[in-house]
Amino acid sequence: MQITETFIEGLKVVEPKVFGDHRGWFMETYNEESFHKAGIDISFVQDNQSFSATKGTLRGLHYQLNPKAQTKLVRCTKGAIYDVAVDIRKNSPTFGKWFGIELTAENKKQLLIPQGFAHGFMTITDDVEVQYKVDNLYAPDCDRGILWNDPAIGIEWPLDITPVLSEKDEKAPLLEEAEHNFIIGETK
Repeated sequence: MQITETFIEGLKVVEPKVFGDHRGWFMETYNEESFHKAGIDISFVQDNQSFSATKGTLRGLHYQLNPKAQTKLVRCTKGAIYDVAVDIRKNSPTFGKWFGIELTAENKKQLLIPQGFAHGFMTITDDVEVQYKVDNLYAPDCDRGILWNDPAIGIEWPLDITPVLSEKDEKAPLLEEAEHNFIIGETK
């Protein structure tokens, strides 16, 4: 398993080692010992899965406030997505900056998104399944979002179309208006 730091502190790309032969392939998508060796000490408590039928579906930008903030380990198991994390830790030198990566069933890459980030993705194929682990249970009272096309963030989404959005995501506030209570180095 290869774990690579991005330009935003704490945000990592995880590339599992894939073993293939004439039958197909096998990989470990998560290994606690490998994560610990890389300095990542996370206890995941919930697995989530979503299905999006249509190319151009956009989910996000979502996060949970402290004390129910979530670290996420995201992967695409069918189709392809453009996955984005936005740093919303108030004292971070990369506050408001975003990182995007294509996660596909074929490339098997994963994105480890620490607490203090807003997360979203756009499907770039039809019939997409996304799975992710989280280190805190879903807490509706702490659930928040930021508008997917906030000009202050400036995410360059891969498809130049009007995305398929939930009503919640259509009405999300701009980053400057959003409630967030993250400070770099603090968790839960």
